[in-house]
Amino acid sequence: MHYQGDYSWGYYMSTRSIGSDPMERVVKLASEKAVVIFSLSSCCMCHAVKRLFCGMGVNPTVYELDQDPRGKDLETALMRLLGNSQPVPVVFIGGKLIGAMDRVMASHINGTLVPLLKEAGALWL
Repeated sequence: MHYQGDYSWGYYMSTRSIGSDPMERVVKLASEKAVVIFSLSSCCMCHAVKRLFCGMGVNPTVYELDQDPRGKDLETALMRLLGNSQPVPVVFIGGKLIGAMDRVMASHINGTLVPLLKEAGALWL
């Protein structure tokens, strides 16, 4: 289900129809679109990463975990995947884990983010 309308961050998706294993769901959701962000609607770092991508002309798919009944399970899976206690924001590009805000910003600063986005089909210029 796509949630479109007043949202300014691309597509908002529900995870209700995906399988029962949280890690399996994360991998499946992350591989379905060019840019996927797992987020919390009240997280300032999540807001910043969404603004970064939208400012670049990228239309990310955003999963707001606090608005999903299975969001806590996905948060736990993301924490295991990243190996830390800060589960969001987590960014996948082309189905590949980029990481949290620090990794995204490092990629942006060192010039590797745009080529990743182009390769994934999220940017055409």
